[in-house]
Amino acid sequence: RMSRHAKKLRDHDINPCLAETDATTKCMNDNNYNKDLCSDYFLKYKNCRKFWHEIMMQRKRNGVKPEMPSAEERKKILESMG
Repeated sequence: RMSRHAKKLRDHDINPCLAETDATTKCMNDNNYNKDLCSDYFLKYKNCRKFWHEIMMQRKRNGVKPEMPSAEERKKILESMG
């Protein structure tokens, strides 16, 4: 059984970088946990976290709730950016 925290991390509305997390984990599993072979995945994950953290901070400053946009809202944000 997953802990509440683990469930949150698997929730698309809470974790905007779920796909990057899964891709990184898969790469590590496939490459016998050799981080060097997965550096692209780590970079994509890091960039994803940074991007959504900045969006979240901006929304917090502007008093927008929830601070993290839902999965559907994030999709629209990304589409609007091209």
